[in-house]
Amino acid sequence: MPVEIIKIPDLGETKDVEVIEILIKEGQSVQENDSLVVLESDKAAMEIPAPKSGVVKKILVKVGDQVNAGDQFIEMEVDGAAAEKAPAAEKAPAAEKAPAAEKATTKAAESAKAESSAKTEKAEEPEAKSAAATKSIELISVPDIGGDSDVEVIEVHVKVGDEIAKEDTLVTLESDKAAMDVPSPLAGRITALKIKVGDKVSKGAPVLELEVSSAAAPQKETAVPAESTVSAPAASAAAPAPAQKQEAASDMSVSGSNGKIYAGPAVRKLARELGVDLSLVQGSGSKGRVQKEDLHNFVKARIQGPATAAAGGGAGIPAVPDVDFSQFGEIETVPLSKLHKVTAINMHRNWLNVPAVAQFNEADVTELEEFRNAQRKDAEKRGLRLTPMPFLLKACAKVLQEYKQFNVSLHSSGEHLIQKKYIHIGVAVATEAGLVVPVLRDVDKKSIWQLSAELAELTEKAKNRRLSKEDMQGACFTISSLGAIGGTGFTPIVNAPEVAILGVSKTQIKPVYINNQFVPRQMLPFSLCYDHRAVNGVDAGNFVTRLAEILSDIRLLML
Repeated sequence: MPVEIIKIPDLGETKDVEVIEILIKEGQSVQENDSLVVLESDKAAMEIPAPKSGVVKKILVKVGDQVNAGDQFIEMEVDGAAAEKAPAAEKAPAAEKAPAAEKATTKAAESAKAESSAKTEKAEEPEAKSAAATKSIELISVPDIGGDSDVEVIEVHVKVGDEIAKEDTLVTLESDKAAMDVPSPLAGRITALKIKVGDKVSKGAPVLELEVSSAAAPQKETAVPAESTVSAPAASAAAPAPAQKQEAASDMSVSGSNGKIYAGPAVRKLARELGVDLSLVQGSGSKGRVQKEDLHNFVKARIQGPATAAAGGGAGIPAVPDVDFSQFGEIETVPLSKLHKVTAINMHRNWLNVPAVAQFNEADVTELEEFRNAQRKDAEKRGLRLTPMPFLLKACAKVLQEYKQFNVSLHSSGEHLIQKKYIHIGVAVATEAGLVVPVLRDVDKKSIWQLSAELAELTEKAKNRRLSKEDMQGACFTISSLGAIGGTGFTPIVNAPEVAILGVSKTQIKPVYINNQFVPRQMLPFSLCYDHRAVNGVDAGNFVTRLAEILSDIRLLML
C-alpha cells in the first residue's frame, strides 16, 4: 500500500495555529473522517479529520507546535481503495469539469452582486435614518451561518424587557461544525422573543423584536454576522481532506450560571442524548477539553454508583430521599448556580475520597497586629488595605518550604507522590454565586506588599465573576479564613489533589500566663486539615507548631 503525506488543510486566514492534542498514535488504523489532531487558534478549536482510511506510519508534529495550511503532519499508508480514487479523478474528461467551473463562476458573480447590493444598502442608510421616527421596532433575524440550515438554538441570553447594547450576545446556535454566538447589531430594548432553546433555525429566521431610537434604526430587517461562524475550509492540494470539523473555543472559566464548558459540537450533542450536564464532567483533553470518552466514563461511573453527590449519595451510600415540603407550608424552588453545583460535586468527592484528620492550634498575633496597624499610612499611600491574609500566606509558604511533605499530591495509582518545587497557595473567597479559590503563585518569592496587591486584585475579580480558569489552578495548599465572622474553630474540607488546608478563625483577646501573671493577648485560632494518606500526625503537629511560632514573631520570616 502506498504511503502518503497528509497536510494541514486550508485554515482560512488563520496562521500559526497551535497543536493542542494528537488523537492518534503511530501504527494505529484510522477510517476516513476519523479525527487526527486538534488545533486551536485565538477564535476556535478545530479537529482535522483523516482524508482517507489507512494506517498511521509517522506523526510529524507534536503538541505545542505551530502549524499553517500545507504543513505536513502525518505519513499514512492508505488502503488500496482510497489510493485508487486520485488517479480516477485525474482521468476524468475535461468536459466533466466544466460544470464545476461554471458553478464557481456563477458563485463568484453572485458574490459580487451581493457585495454591490450591500454597498447600495449602506449608501441608502443615512437617508433612511434621517427619515425615521423617534423610536421604531426592528426585527433581528438569523445572519448567514455558513450555509447551514436547521441549526439548533442551545442558549438564549436575553429576555423581554432587557436593555441591550450593540454587540451584546443574543443567542447561541450550534451546528454540526460549530457553536456560534449571534450578537445584536443595534442597541435598544427587547419587546418580543421569536425563538426559544431547542428551536431549529436557518438564515433569515426571526430572533427577536427590538425597540430602537431613530439614531440607530435601519429601515429594514436586520441580520448581522454571527461571531465564530465557521465555514468549511478548502482541502489541501497535496492531500485532499474533507472539510475540517471546527468548534468554538469557549471561555474556560466556570463563573456562575454563565460559565462555559470546553467541548465540541459532537460531544455536546452526545451529552444531550445521554442527558449529561457537561459542567459535571471532568475533561481529560488538552486544556480541560471534554471528550466522548469522558462522557462514557462519567455515565459508567453513575451507573455503577447511581446516587449523585447532589442527592447526598455516592460510593454505595443510600441517597437522601426527596420530601414534599409544600405539605408543611409555603416553599420556593431556587435553582443552584452552575458554580454552586460544581462546588458541591467537588466537595462531596473530596469528602468521600480523602481520609482527613484535623490538628488545632492558636498563635499569639499581638505583635503582628501592632505591626500591621502601624503600616496603615503606608498602605493608604499604596492604595492598599493591609489585612492579616498576606502575613498568613507568607508564613504558610515558609512552613511549606521547611516541611516539604505538605507540598505534594498523591498519584491516582497510589504508587508514588508528586513533589512540587513551587509554592502556589489558594485563598477561598465567598461570592454571591458561590465559593471560589483564586491562586497566588510563587508566594515564597513575593513581599507582603506584593501579596496584598495581588490578593486585592484576585478578590475583586472573584466578586465580579471575572476569574479565569488559570486564576484558579495550580494551588499546592489552601487557606480558608472566616476572618471577623466569628467562631473558635472549624474543619475545612481538603481540596484534593492538595493534601492540606488551613482553616483560620476569629482573633480573640484572651488571658495568657506569661512571667507568672496573666496578660491580655490577641490569639488567632486555626486548624490544619490534612490527608492522612500523605501526611502523618507528627508532621502535622510540627507544621502547626512552627506556623504558630512564625505568626507570633514575624521576624522569623526574614531567616
